Amino acid sequence: MQNIKKVAIIGAGLGGLAVAVALRKLWCDVQVYEKAQDFRPVGGGLGLLPNGLNFLDAIEPGIVETIKNSGCEVKVSVLKNTQGETIRTNPGSRFEDKYGQPLITVWWWRLQQILASKLPSENIHLNHRCTGFEQEEDHVFIYFENGKKVSADLLIGADGINSVVREALIGDGKPRYLGSMSWRTVIKCHQELLNPGELGFVKGDQEFMYLLNVGDGHISWLYRKSSPDYTLSQDVDEVKSRLLSQLTNWGESLRSLVEATPAERILEGPICDRLPLKSWSKGRVTLLGDAAHPMAPALGQGANSTFEDAYELALCFSQASSIEEALATYEQRRIPRTELIQNRSALGETRYYATNSEPLDQQMQEQSQMTSEEYQDWVFNYKPSLELIPSSV
Repeated sequence: MQNIKKVAIIGAGLGGLAVAVALRKLWCDVQVYEKAQDFRPVGGGLGLLPNGLNFLDAIEPGIVETIKNSGCEVKVSVLKNTQGETIRTNPGSRFEDKYGQPLITVWWWRLQQILASKLPSENIHLNHRCTGFEQEEDHVFIYFENGKKVSADLLIGADGINSVVREALIGDGKPRYLGSMSWRTVIKCHQELLNPGELGFVKGDQEFMYLLNVGDGHISWLYRKSSPDYTLSQDVDEVKSRLLSQLTNWGESLRSLVEATPAERILEGPICDRLPLKSWSKGRVTLLGDAAHPMAPALGQGANSTFEDAYELALCFSQASSIEEALATYEQRRIPRTELIQNRSALGETRYYATNSEPLDQQMQEQSQMTSEEYQDWVFNYKPSLELIPSSV
């Protein structure tokens, strides 16, 4: 498209960087603006599933192998009790056997670094907190807290669940709390709970913990607990002591993971989502990833569906003759799919704490007219329709 010269992306998370890589195959001038002052080693572990890997590979061929070498290809999933004892093991190879891609667990920060390395450093602008934007007929102005103002032909809000771009564009208020609190981190320590290539799940009473190998001897633990309302701790020391008090009856092998974690490395927060939108674009502005369709993490589709967004948005622009046509097609391709995933993810979050999950399973099936197996096939078998046209940049 000749009328698109400059694209501004707000947010240098996984979605913002992925769409920047994708769009650079079509245009030279893609600029990413991030509020953080530096790329610190933050975030927890996440699982990359077949659909997400399919689209990452379409955006940047060969990147999946890089991610495998930086994370962990899951060979076995292990169910444990709160004493750290193994109850059951299941082969993790079912993903590759059935869908052609494995399950990979990786540190969020390391994946961010891999994606950032695919862009020129001068195209990523740190310490740029977006405060709003104004649209005119042929461009959009973006404003930042540091006083800077930039002009672009297209603005993409990839700034997460509390998106400034979404609030200015849609104005739908705060996210919806889903009744679950979360604590998570990544640490490097000696532990005997997980062998290499394993993913662990610990089921407690109205609480659970995921244990993820994320490469290079690092382990990510993610603890969640049912809570009717949420209050955040006053400081990092309270975060850690609050969490340890909730794990009083857990086994030493599990408690020691939390005890070995520096208090300032533990991320505390509520599990939230938003209700699906019928439209997330206006004029020269659109949304992507958690800014467009934030979802509960229960089904592991937050990042994976975001990589679908990044590819589809770039493809729509490569095929359209106008911004309006490209964004309309982008919404047509993405909103029905992400709405279904958002709704099932919210029910899936509730299912973690349900004493009888059968009514929830029935709701999930009625909602989408798909059984759990049919839904998984629908999600994981999703593949890019065409290759992105490579650019000369």
